[in-house]
Amino acid sequence: MRTLGAGQIALILVLMALLILTGVWATTVWNATGDVVMDRHGWIALGLGTFFSLLVGCGLMALMFFSSRSGHDEAADPFRKNQGPPAE
Repeated sequence: MRTLGAGQIALILVLMALLILTGVWATTVWNATGDVVMDRHGWIALGLGTFFSLLVGCGLMALMFFSSRSGHDEAADPFRKNQGPPAE
């Protein structure tokens, strides 16, 4: 197993610090808005926004997999060498 270099350790520390700061910020905002009441229209908007975001995300992922399997991506990459199908 390779050892980590100084740059990789610094990158990991910076990313961990950002993760911790994001968690602290999210907790602070969550607690600051704890006494705000959301009415029925707010819950409906939240539900519809979540549903349609998931619908668009799943649809785009399905189109990506369909495009990859149907061979349309090969024509868009002129630098890829013509190779046979991968060995299974």
